[in-house]
Amino acid sequence: MTPELLAETLAVHLDRLYRTAWALCGSREDAEDLVQETYARVLAKPRTIDAADQTLFYLLGVLRNTHISMLRKRARRPQTAPLEDTEHRLAAPASDSPPAAVEAHELFAAISELPDDYRDAVAAVDVAGLSYAEAAKALSVPTGTIMSRLHRGRDRVARAVGG
Repeated sequence: MTPELLAETLAVHLDRLYRTAWALCGSREDAEDLVQETYARVLAKPRTIDAADQTLFYLLGVLRNTHISMLRKRARRPQTAPLEDTEHRLAAPASDSPPAAVEAHELFAAISELPDDYRDAVAAVDVAGLSYAEAAKALSVPTGTIMSRLHRGRDRVARAVGG
């Protein structure tokens, strides 16, 4: 019997999806919208997955596909001017220091500026916390490709944030 995706079981992955979405979008508001749209799509109709431990992989795939769909939809609409982001949130809510908030904001902005392949690898491994093998499976690429993209992506992020 295959497990059904229920709202109660999806809540466990909310933080990881939010951090991944923030890395993909570069903006916390867009990340919140992306996670909300992802959950809306998943919960819109009954879905089953092969195994309970595959829920995160499935959700990350839906998150990525939703992000791509939202980018395509946004490209067809007129451009608007973004508001200045004056409020900074932390990537990890355990820290309350302003320098950590600024660093997290810069880091997520740098990750969002990466080319798609590098950004997906960095978001899967460094933000969502997947292993190389899990990231390779989630992104449907060989493990060596993940390692290569991750190295190049991390290098670009380090240069962008001055590391």
